[in-house]
Amino acid sequence: MEKQYVPKDIEQKWQQKWLQSGTFKATEIFDKPKYYLLEMFPYPSGRIHMGHVRNYAIGDVVARFKRMQGFNVLHPMGWDAFGMPAENAAIEHGTHPAKWTYENIDSMRQQLQRIGLSYDWEREFATCDESYSRWEQSIFLKMFARGLAYKKGSSVNWCPDCQTVLANEQVEDGCCWRCHNLVDQKELEQWFFKITDYADELLDWTEKLTGWPERVLAMQRNWIGKSYGCEIEFPIVDTIEKIKVFTTRPDTLFGATFMSLAPEHPLVKQLVTAEQQEAVSQFVTQVERQDKVERASGENEKLGVFTGSCSVNPLTGEKIPIFLANFVLMDYGTGAVMAVPAHDQRDFEFARKYALPIRVVIQPEGDELVVEQMTEAYVGPGKLVSSGQFNGVEHESAKEKIAAYLDDRNEGRKTVNYRLRDWGVSRQRYWGTPIPIIYCDACGAVPVPEQDLPVVLPKDVELTGEGGSPLARHQEFLKVDCPSCGKPARRESDTFDTFVESSWYFARYACPKFSEAPLDKAAANYWLPVDQYIGGIEHAVMHLLYARFFTKVLRDLGMLDVDEPFAKLLTQGMVCMESQRCAEHGWLYPEQVVDGNCSLCGKPAEQGRNEKMSKSKKNVVDPNQLIERFGADTARLFSLFAAPPEKDLEWNEQGVEGCSRFLGRVWRAVTENLEVIATAEIPAVAEGTAADLRRKTHQTIKKVTEDIDGRFHFNTAIAAVMELVNSIYAFKAGQQQPGVLREALEAVVRLLNPFVPHASAELWELLGHAESVEAAGWPKWDAAALVADEITLVVQVNGKVRGKIAVAVETHRDAVEAAALADQNVQRFMEGKQLRKIIVVPGRLVNIVVS
Repeated sequence: MEKQYVPKDIEQKWQQKWLQSGTFKATEIFDKPKYYLLEMFPYPSGRIHMGHVRNYAIGDVVARFKRMQGFNVLHPMGWDAFGMPAENAAIEHGTHPAKWTYENIDSMRQQLQRIGLSYDWEREFATCDESYSRWEQSIFLKMFARGLAYKKGSSVNWCPDCQTVLANEQVEDGCCWRCHNLVDQKELEQWFFKITDYADELLDWTEKLTGWPERVLAMQRNWIGKSYGCEIEFPIVDTIEKIKVFTTRPDTLFGATFMSLAPEHPLVKQLVTAEQQEAVSQFVTQVERQDKVERASGENEKLGVFTGSCSVNPLTGEKIPIFLANFVLMDYGTGAVMAVPAHDQRDFEFARKYALPIRVVIQPEGDELVVEQMTEAYVGPGKLVSSGQFNGVEHESAKEKIAAYLDDRNEGRKTVNYRLRDWGVSRQRYWGTPIPIIYCDACGAVPVPEQDLPVVLPKDVELTGEGGSPLARHQEFLKVDCPSCGKPARRESDTFDTFVESSWYFARYACPKFSEAPLDKAAANYWLPVDQYIGGIEHAVMHLLYARFFTKVLRDLGMLDVDEPFAKLLTQGMVCMESQRCAEHGWLYPEQVVDGNCSLCGKPAEQGRNEKMSKSKKNVVDPNQLIERFGADTARLFSLFAAPPEKDLEWNEQGVEGCSRFLGRVWRAVTENLEVIATAEIPAVAEGTAADLRRKTHQTIKKVTEDIDGRFHFNTAIAAVMELVNSIYAFKAGQQQPGVLREALEAVVRLLNPFVPHASAELWELLGHAESVEAAGWPKWDAAALVADEITLVVQVNGKVRGKIAVAVETHRDAVEAAALADQNVQRFMEGKQLRKIIVVPGRLVNIVVS
């Protein structure tokens, strides 16, 4: 009796075997090529979703494939465990964040193990582990000693609901990315990492990361924002103060007719006159609510307010009004812009709105610009006009000449500017890594001695969600003696931004149990860089940029020798599903829609669009239910077959069922032929239909190998295996070399192993192998087997298919023509007609032209 395919039993069996035997345990084997595969580690929310299944299945295919190719593979998993959600959950459920976090980790670990992922679980850690915090704090102290970590006052994004600071990248549409409430601006003392010291290197390496998507690299180049220009000083009327501006267009200085300042500019209070005080105050409050990225995008309406003060254009000597403008940011340049409305679109729109003067100072060749006729700013090339002694100078040359002229008069200088700002890492929350600094009235900011690390979070805290971090009120935590002078002092109550933890975790995976330093340099140098990193495009300018910065810092601290953390990057698409909603009951879960109607009230369900699965839209599929119903291998197979990894995957129930049926076909193809192939040996040469199957087998091995290796065309690789399975079903072994059938079946099982590891492991065992399918290695194609001895040619008469002929590959053209003319069906369509010519397309067809 044939063994039945029962996914649940098979999957449990092999998962236990892999775990107990340490199948995927990685060790440093210095004379063996390594391959480090890593997916971005998850936040332990408690439940996995289909995005997790897809992301980790993609990585698992590559890890298993490389392992079968003979690489020493490191494929670890851990948990990005600090952050506000744990605090919020603790408040909501009346528990401690640590308890909530570790319970979620236990739950998610079990869920991930059900998917059959080939992780080295012995390297697992959570970033909230004290053993991890200890070494993160050690890295901070070394950065502090080198001046790479410092504290300063700064205007920051402040979430009044979360009571914490947010990075610019964490503000979305003017709201906190966590709680989605409006964000304010607030002046606070904050700790910063000096990422700007590495701006040029970070930028230069974007040209060398050939394994990264260009889209991500372009986003990072834009975020770093290096630009060459001139810093110019504009005196403020009736004061000794000057406003510094950075511009890449000093050639347009004669056309500057007003000044635009960021509402956050430190000179605003000094510039505002009594008459304008109320209007300015209202405007500043309004702009504080706007998202900084949107403000800078150029797409929003240009808004401003006059301060009541004027500055002086250093070249024309004219007084020009100083405005505050919503599109000017303190985060770029100097926070002040010389406005040249004739030659900058934002300035043009602003000038039209507030009836400010527009002066053309660059005329294009052939066409004369007239201000009254202009509908947009002119930003193209030309020669200077209305620009004093620089009239007639070509605009590019004028940039150099005017910059030199300003430098001679001590009114400006050539400089380089960056959009990138130092990374603010202070957060006013409890559930994070404590910043290891002690404040002493006599000694100032004093680092916690290395031997006193880690600084641990107190367990007896009261989390209310109000009033900021409870650490700031916990006297036993705060009160401490100064390590330098012994006098009473206090601890820093801020904790690190959680992006600090994710900026070096990949390096710690190389040596998670090393207890003498943050990294075991030999192990880190063996495994790093990560050969293939997989994660979402949304991390392009936060995690990915910070990880690159941290790697360079660790290198300069002597902890490792690599320049970049990730050699190759794959940004996978999202899992999408059509959302459905009821007019009465709102968003509906898929199971609440029956025959197109809401099961709660019977009314028609409105079809939404395909969009990212989310709990709020209820367009979600529980992976655990999917695995319970179909098995983990089917869930994996669908997530890999339905779309290329970099594209969004649209959920389709029929597609899942189709993948389940395919696995059933594979199972039967093997189990129904076990007796036929039991003693068969794989032949070196095959004949007849056996030769066709052998050729198809080796063609498939070649295609699947090439599709996986570097291309990640998993969908076409799976499709190729499906074709081979069809060929197996069409092949009748009988007396026709059953060894060829065995070779084809074994190839199917081995080729599918990275995709459906449980079924392939069981089938490999049923095929009589004592060693595992992983140990058997990746199949290799025989180049000789790829070549057909005989080919089939289509025969056309006047362009219409009328027959087929089989000929030897090396058949001469004359013999091909003769065979085509001899075909009985072809002769029927030529009867009574005159042969005009015969066209032979080698290897494809014969077209006989008659009249």
